[in-house]
Parts: sequence; C-alpha cells; structure tokens
Amino acid sequence: MKQEQAEIIAIQALGWLVGEEDLMGVFLASTGTDVNNLKQSVGDPAFLIAVLDFLMQDDSHVVRFCDAQSLPYETPMQARQSLPGGAMINWT
Repeated sequence: MKQEQAEIIAIQALGWLVGEEDLMGVFLASTGTDVNNLKQSVGDPAFLIAVLDFLMQDDSHVVRFCDAQSLPYETPMQARQSLPGGAMINWT
C-alpha cells in the first residue's frame, strides 16, 4: 500500500471514530489531544499511526470500522505499516 492510500485510510478511521461517541472520548484521552487539535494533527504521520493503533486495540473496533467502510479487516494494519515509522518492530 502506498503512503497516500494509508493516510486516507487513517483519516477515514478518524472520521469513523468521530462518529462513535462511545470511543471518541477514550481516543482523545489516550492520545492527549482534543477536538480543536484534530484538524491540525491529521497531517502528522505519528498521529495517523496513533489513530490506527487505537482502532486496532480491539478487534471489534476493526470489524466495525472495516464493515462501515467496506474494507478487508487487514486494511488498518497494512495502512499502519505503510506510514512513515509504522513498520512493525521485530522483537526477536
């Protein structure tokens, strides 16, 4: 996946989170940002990775997001890996 497509998917995930009242507050608290800073943060790859990481913390969130966007369930992980600094760390 190209970086541009990964950014689009992360922004879609953020848009989905905004519509999920039960998750949005938790997301804001976990990232230390607020609603006013979201627009400024969208251009930051580290923030987009944080969006995808939050989404992927729970499989049910991935399923809900991917179903809403008609995406395969592996798409958020592929997007994360395609963003700068998003490669998975090999601990071995």
